Amino acid sequence: MKKELHIFFTCLMFYTRIPCPKNITHHPDYLNKATRYFPFIGWIVGSISFLAFYLFSFFLSTEIAVILAIIASILTTGAFHEDGFADVCDGFGGGWTKEKILMIMKDSAIGAYGAIGLVLLFLLKFKLLSESILLFTNNILLVFLLFVSVHSLSRLAAISIIFTHEYSRDDASSKSKPIAKQYSWKEVFGSFFFGLIPLLVFSYFNLKFLLAIIPVFITRYFLARYFQKWIDGYTGDCLGATQQVCEVVFYLSILFLWKFI
Repeated sequence: MKKELHIFFTCLMFYTRIPCPKNITHHPDYLNKATRYFPFIGWIVGSISFLAFYLFSFFLSTEIAVILAIIASILTTGAFHEDGFADVCDGFGGGWTKEKILMIMKDSAIGAYGAIGLVLLFLLKFKLLSESILLFTNNILLVFLLFVSVHSLSRLAAISIIFTHEYSRDDASSKSKPIAKQYSWKEVFGSFFFGLIPLLVFSYFNLKFLLAIIPVFITRYFLARYFQKWIDGYTGDCLGATQQVCEVVFYLSILFLWKFI
């Protein structure tokens, strides 16, 4: 149990800005095992984001509360995944070879593709989340499950790429490299368990919501295929971009399922 707590806190420290015990480090062995808890981080981030929305919605409009909820999730993770999304937009937008793409993604400066991508991403998140919340205005529990489900499932879609593809960089220049070295059945089981549980509970209230997993993993499949084609695998930035895109796809799926099925 003590070791599992150490692994969990390693995961929490790596993927969020939440303070952790001082004895927790980025030890490669623990980072490898921390993969199993990555979707569970979605439970935490989703809960914090929901709490921000819920509290601010008492005295502000739904739209402003949604913006503040998005800001809360960004502050919790330190824009970890949004940064990866921006780097992927810059890298794949401006590079035409594997070497060029990886070089651009490694650059800490944000380019035109990354800036435009982030603006469009946040506009989509704001609008889609606002409309999704309106579907459940009379049931705050469903709103909470919406927040947690989207953050856990999108992280499952992202982290599952390491189970099927190889890490792209040849060096250890990325801090994401340790999570890409090896994994066991515990990492696979933990990822899917924590990634799917919120959606299953969410679907208990309306079974058709379970269908949202299909477009999310179709998106994951084509993104992984695209990364494989251009850079022979993935990087940490690719995982972050996958999480962000799958988050948007989840909202789109819920709206589509509610209106047309």
